[in-house]
Amino acid sequence: MMQNYFYANGDFDRSAQRREDQSWLRARLSDPNSRFYPVWRLRHLVDAPTEPHLRHLDPVTQADLIARAETVILLGVDGEVAHFAVDLSVLDEDAATALGDFQELRGIGPLLPQRDGALMAYARGLAYWHQRHRFCGVCGSPTEAKAAGHQRQCMNRDCATVQFPRTDPAVIMRVTCGNRILMARQGMWNPGMHSVLAGFVEPGESLEDAVAREVFEEVGLRVHSIRYFGSQPWPFPASLMLGFTAESDSEAFDLHDGEIESAQWMTRMDLLNSPENDQFRLPRADSISRRLIEDWVRL
Repeated sequence: MMQNYFYANGDFDRSAQRREDQSWLRARLSDPNSRFYPVWRLRHLVDAPTEPHLRHLDPVTQADLIARAETVILLGVDGEVAHFAVDLSVLDEDAATALGDFQELRGIGPLLPQRDGALMAYARGLAYWHQRHRFCGVCGSPTEAKAAGHQRQCMNRDCATVQFPRTDPAVIMRVTCGNRILMARQGMWNPGMHSVLAGFVEPGESLEDAVAREVFEEVGLRVHSIRYFGSQPWPFPASLMLGFTAESDSEAFDLHDGEIESAQWMTRMDLLNSPENDQFRLPRADSISRRLIEDWVRL
């Protein structure tokens, strides 16, 4: 059975077939029922910081504001309603503040309804890509948005290279040895936070090879029985987390590369009794790392 991971929006119609339908796009852009979600410097407009919900602009009364967007991106349709992201990073801080409360997704993600989180992640990922691909990587000329914000094309006619959004694949793996799970932390994390191991996939590498390599590099363990668990979009800034489980025959880890500050083997009871304080806390509730851990606890 397919699992529903936070920030994933598998049941949302992305309407890829409409992205180059200019007449349909013009109609949706002027439709008062369409929803326009502002992104300002990779932050999102929400209605309350404690119980946040995604806010959208009024296409009638705020049409002039929408017209100032650096990029307009078709996210898709829900029923007959089109959803767009509009990058308003051109606004200064005072103008943005006048619109309301813009929040960083990483800070409010666990508090959001799942659909709101998925739309924010989708919009954030594309806005991030557009902001970093304003110039052609082949000839250096400016690029412009195409296909309703899902492509950028070089404006130099002699080049005209088309670029597509990119996602960085990263493996994240639950390593167990018998009835213990390996929990680790990096020094840059918030106090007490521990999680499972993770790392980016390198060119020319399979996902399974990446799991084995990252575990050995970070903690010096050889693993086997590597199995796929699930995947989650993670737009911080542009990753797809590919979850795996793996087993080790040894508990003798070695933190030899300096990336991991500390690690420890823990039982299910240890995790169930987690103090959730500055000495030890589990990863955030909206992450696949938390899902990997909770799934093991329930076994």
